[in-house]
Amino acid sequence: MPDWWIYHGNGRVLDPDERDHRWPAPPPWREFHGGPDLPTPESDVVEAERRLGRSFPTSYQDREVLNRINAAITLARPLLVTGKPGSGKSSLAYSIARELGLGRVLRWPITSRTTLKAGLYDYDVFGRAQAIGMRENSEIGNFVHLGPLGTALLPHRRPRVLLIDEMDKSDIDLPNDLLNIFEDGEFPVPELIRVRDRESRVTVHTADPGAVAPVEAGVVRCHAFPIVVVTSNGERDFPPAFLRRCLSLAIPDPGVERLAEMVAAHFSDDGGEVTAELVRLFADRRAKLGGMAADQLLNAVHLVRSGAGDGVEAANWSELLDAVWHRLSVGS
Repeated sequence: MPDWWIYHGNGRVLDPDERDHRWPAPPPWREFHGGPDLPTPESDVVEAERRLGRSFPTSYQDREVLNRINAAITLARPLLVTGKPGSGKSSLAYSIARELGLGRVLRWPITSRTTLKAGLYDYDVFGRAQAIGMRENSEIGNFVHLGPLGTALLPHRRPRVLLIDEMDKSDIDLPNDLLNIFEDGEFPVPELIRVRDRESRVTVHTADPGAVAPVEAGVVRCHAFPIVVVTSNGERDFPPAFLRRCLSLAIPDPGVERLAEMVAAHFSDDGGEVTAELVRLFADRRAKLGGMAADQLLNAVHLVRSGAGDGVEAANWSELLDAVWHRLSVGS
């Protein structure tokens, strides 16, 4: 593997000292100066296992795929990942975070109503007014909650991993609204700026469960720009200015070997010939019909292992498989 790669996609967790020794320096125009650095949060082991499986298999072995992932990390640029449902776009963020020891993944799911401010922070003005009226603790930091994007931009020595999931669904303006954030690595919280003369440092809530963090002078400013994985199903075009700030990566459909690895990662054993036959049948049906996701294979394997296939010959599984292996594309 090339010496400049920091992420190898092989599921092996890097020793923190080795990771820090080999971590690539960003280009000068992608250096940021937020601080003081906060400690790396703990990993969410349960969520990582749910996404990747218990054994965390070898996931991304294509050289071009790994080249682009490592280029995005080295250049401190967002990675725009396209691919069909179930191809592993979202899982990539969890694989990077686990292998590089970067803590819990921050996930920002996108809908047509999502705004930039919702990803950055929320200020509960009514809650604070009520607290003032009832003479309760009304310190402003208690009513500021950073969103996933805002939390990712807090200063850390090593970057947080942020998953911006399903950008296709966003309002037409959101990709352009992200441009300054992607360039500047910081954003102001006006409500905190107004009190900075009295309180230069305010502790606010973050998107990590139960966590708080200090904000200096009303501005959230990163040190290491987060590793941003933006997923898309390829259902819309994005503005050129947005694409210029991202590196693009197309995830191919997993082949038979990768499908078998996914099954092995999520189950305690390989299942022998029965699982191998299901993998083969799924690959054949996907090739004929298209529009199928890998998690449909996992559903079928779980059904068969749960007893739904007991006493049924593989040749007669068609009725059961038809229930879970329908096409996902429009018009199917």
